[in-house]
Amino acid sequence: MSVTISAPHSSQMIVTLENNAMVSDIKKALRLIKGIASVRMARITDDNQITPALYAKIKKARQEYANGETISCSSPEEMQQYFDSL
Repeated sequence: MSVTISAPHSSQMIVTLENNAMVSDIKKALRLIKGIASVRMARITDDNQITPALYAKIKKARQEYANGETISCSSPEEMQQYFDSL
């Protein structure tokens, strides 16, 4: 069973920086902007390979979704209600 969580009115923006020395300054500047919920750093690697084990997990998750075996929550409150019901 899979759980999908989505925040209905949230948007994400991906910013790619050429110079890692700028990361700290950019993060500080973003935190000053009203409406920014969080600032996180993701490292992108050149290893874009999907291993056979990962592919099997993706295939299984897609099949579970197609069979209606997933739970989808559209808000944190809905997710909490689901967890409380367990």
